Amino acid sequence: MEILGTTLRICVEDLESSVTFYEHLTGSRALRFERGGVAVAAVGCFLLMSGPEQELEVLRKVSATIAVRDVDEAGAVLAASGAKVIAGPVPTPAGRNLIALHPDGSVFEYVDRQAPTET
Repeated sequence: MEILGTTLRICVEDLESSVTFYEHLTGSRALRFERGGVAVAAVGCFLLMSGPEQELEVLRKVSATIAVRDVDEAGAVLAASGAKVIAGPVPTPAGRNLIALHPDGSVFEYVDRQAPTET
């Protein structure tokens, strides 16, 4: 499994002011989408999330988002290495993802940029 990069996940109260700060910090424009009632802005290596506390509470448990070439391959490598896939793979606005619990108790999201398949 090749790791292509890591995105830092940050839950914020005021998405608009946070986006402005991180756009200035990184020199890049935010890519925005919404998922499950949570407004999300990807700015450089930062993933800003704002929404209902009940949703954010779950999102805070994921340490970081790791970009990989293929989520299916990542799931196989994770399982062979002793991790447990606890959700996914599922389609997302940017590709597919899965959530994995590492043997040390850390939780990470793994994402790829492959187009979701039609069923």
